[in-house]
Amino acid sequence: MTDSPRPSLVWDLPVRLFHWTLVAAVLTAFVTDKLGVAYFRYHLWAGYLVILLVFFRLGWGLLGSRHARFGNFLRGPKAILAYVRQLLSGQHVASVGHNPLGALMVVALLLGLAAQAGLGLFGDDDIFNTGPLNGYVLKDTALLLTSIHRKLFYGLLGAVLLHVGAVAAHWLLFRENLLIPMITGRKWLAHEPDQRPARLWLAAVLLAIGAALLTWLVTSAPLAGGADF
Repeated sequence: MTDSPRPSLVWDLPVRLFHWTLVAAVLTAFVTDKLGVAYFRYHLWAGYLVILLVFFRLGWGLLGSRHARFGNFLRGPKAILAYVRQLLSGQHVASVGHNPLGALMVVALLLGLAAQAGLGLFGDDDIFNTGPLNGYVLKDTALLLTSIHRKLFYGLLGAVLLHVGAVAAHWLLFRENLLIPMITGRKWLAHEPDQRPARLWLAAVLLAIGAALLTWLVTSAPLAGGADF
């Protein structure tokens, strides 16, 4: 007699809030950039939020609940290749947390967003606005970093579209809905007990530390143009 599938908690509340808040922050950064220099302040705040969220997710990947931890879902090359071969052969076994390819996407997006937002801190639009860390670099360097910041966006956009496409493909090809669990936190699984509730106090501490470090970094920076002297 086998256990029947039941809704088991996989994604804890901090992971779900992180995911959807990050979506909102990236969309806000994109829209405010397209609206022009008058909206730079809001673009900057969206960037701050992205940095804070990435910091939190890196910490939660080490200290968070079972399925949030990198050690639980990151796999080596052999496991990744085996998963790819399995997919190409038409076989598919649902993963409790992130599958090996999904895990790579998580890491790629976190690193890409960290680089994108970090470069923006040194930005200079050569018109009115500069990033809060612009004073650490010469103007030519700031313009170069700004150019990379703008170009990197298209790489991130491609990664995001690939991520969304993979979610759609899982639904169309395998009838596996990956979207709903990121809202409810639960997947229909057999032989998978609920993980322990997330330590929300620890998530709050990580966010507070990240916010304090980011505030110190921004407020202690020299004024823009200081590196030119």
